[in-house]
Amino acid sequence: MADTPEMSEEEKMAAEWAATEGEGGGAEGGGTDARVLSQNEIDSLLGFGDAADGDQENSGIMALINSALVNYERLPMLEVVFDRLVRMMSTSLRNFTSDNVEVSLDQITSVRFGDYLNSIPLPAMLCVFKAEEWDNSGLMTIDSAMIYSIVDVLLGGRRGTAQMRIEGRPYTTIERNLVERLVRVVLADMSGAFDPLSPVTFRFDRLETNPRFATIARPANAAVLAKLRIDMEDRGGRIEILIPYATLEPIRELLLQMFMGEKFGRDSIWETHLGNELLMTDMKVRAVLDEVTVSLYDVMNWKPGSRLMLNVKADDLVALRAGDVTLFQGHMGSLNGHVAVRVENVTLRSSEGEDL
Repeated sequence: MADTPEMSEEEKMAAEWAATEGEGGGAEGGGTDARVLSQNEIDSLLGFGDAADGDQENSGIMALINSALVNYERLPMLEVVFDRLVRMMSTSLRNFTSDNVEVSLDQITSVRFGDYLNSIPLPAMLCVFKAEEWDNSGLMTIDSAMIYSIVDVLLGGRRGTAQMRIEGRPYTTIERNLVERLVRVVLADMSGAFDPLSPVTFRFDRLETNPRFATIARPANAAVLAKLRIDMEDRGGRIEILIPYATLEPIRELLLQMFMGEKFGRDSIWETHLGNELLMTDMKVRAVLDEVTVSLYDVMNWKPGSRLMLNVKADDLVALRAGDVTLFQGHMGSLNGHVAVRVENVTLRSSEGEDL
């Protein structure tokens, strides 16, 4: 039949495809095969492949899902603030615990608030704090290792002993009070870290042990997460600080500037150079005796020899102006055969008489 060569060609192609993919089966009656994806290909498509460890950029569908997140690197000053916080905490926690404390910044990432709440390892304490000047809130998480370490240190525990952890029980009043003291120290250092950029007061609000009661933003909202590692010789733990982007919105313009020295974006050398150059700039100054308003008809009738009467006397002050701004006032006279003005008053006044 005429259809036999076409059918045999399709069967040949189906057989070659099955041999290549390692799967049997062919097309019958002119049908087509559906290629089955392997698990690695599915993971790569979804973005769960080699990038699952978080060291690589997301790809596939996960890249589309996370595309709405704002990368913290767009706020370069934020990293400077947290570096300053680490230095301040190293000193304040040494004074607080009377022990050798080392604070290190592990990483700064952008996360969704709901994903972060679901990823908090329990048991832990969550501190909700208020940024009073920004009129918004933030979240601080202290893990169980840090809780037991700070309780052990403040209550005189010996070094080198294994930490005794009793899981499955609520934290006692003593533990909550000691952790609250630690949180207040960290919040004071955070206020000091933001001071050179924008003065702000972080005020302790409440302590929670259930993440559901520490909800300060919508689950889909983006936030900045800073993970701090605190080591006290053979003890220590982690403190995580989460600040929603809505909280940082009042100082977003300040966080966008690049860091130039300890003055947070200011270059004193350039400022000095600019000031010196401005002082050497030439500026034209006009001496104005008086101003009168006349009609256009009178101006058109002026002829050589016409006189314009000014409303001034010989001892009246003359205004020295740069553009429309009055800089000085003085008396007119002569010096070495030239008309001169002796400055009497220093004033900055616009031509309309408004003070600048």
